[in-house]
Amino acid sequence: STKTELPAPYSPWMEIAHDLPRLIASHRLRSQVHQMPQLSARHLRGREELHLAHLVLSFITMGYLWQEGEEGTVKVLPRNLAVPFWEVSQALGLPPILSHADFVLANWRRKNPSGPLEIENLDTIISLPGGQSLQGFILVTFLVEKAAVPGIKAIVQAIHAILRPDKEALHNALQELAEAIRDMSKALRRMHDYVDPEVFYTVIRIFLSGWKDNPAMPEGLVYEGVSEEPMAYSGGSAAQSTVLHAFDELLGIRHSEESTAFLHRMRDYMPPPHRAFVEEIHRAPSLKQHVLSSGDARLRTAFNQCVSALTDFRSYHITIVTKYITVAAAKAKAGRAEPGDGAGPSVGKPPSALEAKGTGGA
Repeated sequence: STKTELPAPYSPWMEIAHDLPRLIASHRLRSQVHQMPQLSARHLRGREELHLAHLVLSFITMGYLWQEGEEGTVKVLPRNLAVPFWEVSQALGLPPILSHADFVLANWRRKNPSGPLEIENLDTIISLPGGQSLQGFILVTFLVEKAAVPGIKAIVQAIHAILRPDKEALHNALQELAEAIRDMSKALRRMHDYVDPEVFYTVIRIFLSGWKDNPAMPEGLVYEGVSEEPMAYSGGSAAQSTVLHAFDELLGIRHSEESTAFLHRMRDYMPPPHRAFVEEIHRAPSLKQHVLSSGDARLRTAFNQCVSALTDFRSYHITIVTKYITVAAAKAKAGRAEPGDGAGPSVGKPPSALEAKGTGGA
């Protein structure tokens, strides 16, 4: 099960991390961070502790930066946060910003340790403003990742089957893959039950925003004690999940030039072992060529079912983006135009810097 506590010397980080929603709501997070002792990341042991530290420091960083909304950004991340965050990031080969690896992959635990991996038995470890909707957003995304697991295993089986070659094994692997992708769509559907579009758009989204391609922070961010030059990193995005990259590589899916550039940039935000896995699939013999030259109708059908399932998943994801960003942005804009209609918890005006962009910059 996931590690949820850092060793005792790091309790100053944990105390702040476990209180983020309250500290941000009362505008006290920045002053708390300024009083935080300067700790070295050197005493963290093993990948799990490093991943948890990265999760904790990335959530504190996002809260610190966006505490006052997109109007009140800062240019410098103070050294007592910047230096250890940089050290942990270097040790993991991850960028010093909140990524999908933190937000979802490192941020879950079972309520009952012997219970199932179902949403009722899951909890996040660290939170940000957004209450139940934020928790739902993280955990539903986790369930999509969980649904993908048999698909990841099927990729490995498919490549082995091509190399052997073994038609039967390949056919089975492709059926497993199509099934997994369909299960991912089913998992994604639960977003509607757990995440309120207004809360997502006006409260949650800004905390996932980065400082590259973001008009609210055009200069990027100076990591004090690390470098005098500002650095720019993209915000969190599900495009940083290894899963779809792996499927695309196996099936030989090609995207438009612009999308390809974006997706390849997102690979720099994956844990290095994940990136290496995707590149390994890229170097394997072409599945598409193998299926075509086999002249086997059953294999071709199975291959096509994988592509259809992937198309359906992506179309469904666009539907969700439309509901949670495009429509929500229009509603928020209308709300801005007519103040005082009691449209919910948003204090001041909802963020506008990324009205037409994803938090990753797409």
